[in-house]
Amino acid sequence: QVQLVESGVGLVQSGGSLRLSCAASGSIFSIYIMVWYREAPGKQRELVATITNSGNTNYADSVNGRFTISRDNAKNTVALQMNSLKPEDTAVYYCNSRQHGGMASWGRGTLVTVSS
Repeated sequence: QVQLVESGVGLVQSGGSLRLSCAASGSIFSIYIMVWYREAPGKQRELVATITNSGNTNYADSVNGRFTISRDNAKNTVALQMNSLKPEDTAVYYCNSRQHGGMASWGRGTLVTVSS
């Protein structure tokens, strides 16, 4: 089992920046990809960014160029640096890990609110 805990909840003005972090514990050796998702009010949860064990990254079109996902293997953390935030980025952000064997784990989520 993998446990994930997000941090970095915040209220920021449009155009501002915020950094989210996700700490992983437990069977971290089984993780092969880490993902940030978000769920805005009234909308489906959507993928924001991914990072593999080798450091390959991928982003949703809506955040590409503004958000950066990174990982610190020594600290077992994954971060999401969010710049040039927009009101439409307001959502609960979830950290997700995918493990070998088809398992997946979720954090509880952290709220990001961007005011206009």
